[in-house]
Formats: sequence, C-alpha cells, structure tokens
Amino acid sequence: MPEFLRADVLHTNRWGRALGLRWLRFGRLVHPRNNRGRLLVLVSVAFLLILGIALASGLYPQSAIQPTGGQRNLPPSWQFPLGTDWVGRDLAARTMKGMWLSIRIGALTALVSTAVSVLFAVLATAGSRWLDRIVSWLVDATIGLPQIVLAILIAFAVGGGTRGVVLAVGLTLWPPLTRLLRAEILKLKEEPFVAMSRAQGHGSAWVIRHHLLPALTPHIIVGLAIMFPHAILHESTLTFLGFGIEPTTPSLGIILAEGMRYLSNGQWWAVLGPIAVLVTLATVLDACGDLLRSLLAPVSRHQ
Repeated sequence: MPEFLRADVLHTNRWGRALGLRWLRFGRLVHPRNNRGRLLVLVSVAFLLILGIALASGLYPQSAIQPTGGQRNLPPSWQFPLGTDWVGRDLAARTMKGMWLSIRIGALTALVSTAVSVLFAVLATAGSRWLDRIVSWLVDATIGLPQIVLAILIAFAVGGGTRGVVLAVGLTLWPPLTRLLRAEILKLKEEPFVAMSRAQGHGSAWVIRHHLLPALTPHIIVGLAIMFPHAILHESTLTFLGFGIEPTTPSLGIILAEGMRYLSNGQWWAVLGPIAVLVTLATVLDACGDLLRSLLAPVSRHQ
C-alpha cells in the first residue's frame, strides 16, 4: 500500500476509534441503570430549555405580541416560526413570553407549596395530638377533592390573577409531601441520636436544626422538583379555564384558549406550537424529579 494511503487509513481509523469511544461514553452515561448520568443529561436539557425560553422571551420585542391586523392567521414560516394568531400577533413571541411567565409562576408556586408542606408536617409532629388530627384531616380532605376543582374555588375566592394562581396551586399541591415529611419526622424522633440529644438538654429547636432538617432536606428537594412541572401545568390549566392570569397578559393558557376557537377552521398552528413547548418542558422536568427522587430519597418512591 502506498505511504500516503496508509497514512490516510491510519488517520481514519484513529478518528473512528475516537468517535466510537465518545459514543460508548455517552451510551454509558444514558444507560438505564446509570441514574446519575441520566439525571445529568436531563438536568442539562432542562437548563438549556429554560435558558433558551428566557433568552427568547427577552429578545422578542414587545411589539411582536401587539395586534397588527395585517398578518392574521398566517401558517408557520421563516418569519413566523409558529405562525400568527387571529389579530396578527407572532405566536412564537407569545409562546416564549407566556412560557417564561409560567416558569416563574411555577417556581414561586412550588416554593409556596413546599413551605406549606414543611410547616404542616412540623405542626403535625409537634407533640399535640389534636394538631396532628387537624393536619391529617386537612391532608385527607385535600387529597379527596379533585385538585383542579379545589384550585378553581381558591382562585375564584381570591379574585384570580397572578396572586390567585400562586395561592390556588400552592394550596393544592402540598398534601403528598406533608404526609411523607410527617412520617419521616415521626420515624426520626424514635432514633437513638435524637433521644440522646434530648437527654443532653438540647431543646426542640436544636434537634430540628441539627437532626431533622439535614435528614429531611433530600425529601424537601425532591418534593420541590416534582411540584415544579405540576405547578406549571396547573397554572396553564387555570388560565385556560378563565380563572388564572389576566387576558391581557401573554400566557400559555390564554394562547391555547384563544387558539381552540380557530382549531376547527384548520388553523392547527394556533395550538400545536404552544402545546409542544409546554409538554416538552413539563416532561423533561418531571423526569428530572423522578430520577432525583430515585437518587436522593429512594424510600419515598414506595410511600
């Protein structure tokens, strides 16, 4: 074989081996048994999705979501990737701005719901039997009602809007985490190191800060991660039904509610793009929460 062909073959083989090693490493990273690797990939994807939505929301000018009237009901194109709506507004701009709003509201709502869960779990295990009964009754009553119906009632009672959505969703997602944290706290109170700390004269605040909170932190983080995508979906549902964000604010629920009116006319792009963005982000975030639970709090999968 000529020397120049031999060198070319060697170079090709080296490049092929390097590419094969990269694919092998990636395959090991996303292997079904490698939860850490899969979580790393999913968290990276979720971060890039949220970052892209945030950047796109900021880059689109406010004029893109204002009615124009001259470019109404246009299908997707290079100029309008998701088409335009019935008054000529850019659906891509509205979807990005609405999705970014839903992400921020979902994060705030998940924090509120997690805080309520921790508070009720601590109250239920504070030592008062009647407090435990009240919290247990609230948990059972809230779980027994359909979440969306309860959220609608709360949102209607507080007048809707952003505050109404945060309160409505935040006060309906807390029961499962409260029940889990209550069981974990009761279990921890029976541990020898807690009894030893009390025998040494440490009060309840010291025990909570040094023993209970460190042990409960993985469950709290997992609960927050799992609530996040559900809060986003609940916010969009409430707004879609007319009990959420104001109609003048770009929100996915409003976009879908308006697009459904024109779906029967063949304008599929009015809902397909927003739904695809919402479902993709919620699915990735939910998968992240499940993998995080399997790593940080595997016991909670069976409770």
